[in-house]
Amino acid sequence: MSGLPIPVSVLTGFLGAGKTTLLNRLLKDPALADTAVIINEFGDVAIDHLLVEQSSDGIIQLSDGCLCCTVRGELVDTLANLVDRLQTGRIARLARVIVETTGLADPAPVLQSIMGHPALVQAFRLDGVITLVDAVNGNATLDAHVEAVKQVAVGDRIVLSKADLVTDAGDLDTLRARLRQLNSGAELLDAGNSKTGVAALFDCGLYNPATKSADVRRWLGEEVAHDHDHHHHDGHDHDHDHHDHGHRHDQRVRSYSLVHDGPVPFSAIEMFLDLLRSTHGEKLLRMKGVIELREDPSRPLVIHGVQKILHPPARLPAWPDGQRGTRLVLITLDMPEDYVRRLFAAFTNRPSIDTPDRAALENNPLAIAGL
Repeated sequence: MSGLPIPVSVLTGFLGAGKTTLLNRLLKDPALADTAVIINEFGDVAIDHLLVEQSSDGIIQLSDGCLCCTVRGELVDTLANLVDRLQTGRIARLARVIVETTGLADPAPVLQSIMGHPALVQAFRLDGVITLVDAVNGNATLDAHVEAVKQVAVGDRIVLSKADLVTDAGDLDTLRARLRQLNSGAELLDAGNSKTGVAALFDCGLYNPATKSADVRRWLGEEVAHDHDHHHHDGHDHDHDHHDHGHRHDQRVRSYSLVHDGPVPFSAIEMFLDLLRSTHGEKLLRMKGVIELREDPSRPLVIHGVQKILHPPARLPAWPDGQRGTRLVLITLDMPEDYVRRLFAAFTNRPSIDTPDRAALENNPLAIAGL
């Protein structure tokens, strides 16, 4: 059990995106030895025979039903059973777990099951979300299904499948730009590229296994977002206004950062998170953050949340990149950004609005937030 917590990767993507095909290929890689794969079947779709052969006893098939609702409890039970089998020696070693959602699933409850169960968080840690997008039907799917938009928005890695089947290069460029707009912090990869393997898709959590240390910027997606913004402002931002009228779901998703230079009291950040989750928790698709606490500025606090579920906060032994302060990255659906920024400013004592009675408002953060 010395390998705890065990990394869990969530593989999601809409119907027909090619999740099982990708798994078949990845499971041939020796790097995924000792991996348990949890698959939720939908309807009468059977597990691919190659997948069963490659993974043998590592495959765990859940009963019919949507992972985002009827099988959620069973997922918790299955993960708990894996730990029990490991502790009792029925599994010699478990290096990783991959959970494949159904194509119709909202991935948030899956993440909540991993992050929010008091026993499971001791045994498992969320490594990352891998989202597959069908390049042929991707734009139409995003237009028609908000679930597909959520899948893209929460991904740490976005993988384009079937790109070789797209006949119009302009359509593919439009889709790539759209995916970057929905989630600028995720790496965008091509399933057909030979380099899109285990090394590119996994180990995207806070800790970088190559350096054996925390990589905050990579985990927050700041480097990827910076590269995207750089190209965006260098004349590569093509005009896609003729498509915008069909992207109604896209307009509902916002990804933005909250930054505060200097330490903040733990009580302030705790109240901010509690109020945010209680008022708009269902609209908070995902949140990552690194916080400099006034009580102990030398050891950053790391937070990770999905909707109303907040993973137990962790403390790093030291700042890994030298950049202190508080950095929160939020991905939201239908959540008013101005409200969030005002609320954050209120609890960090930096009101984001001009007012003749600023001192009075600083003593009343709820008023600043407009509550």
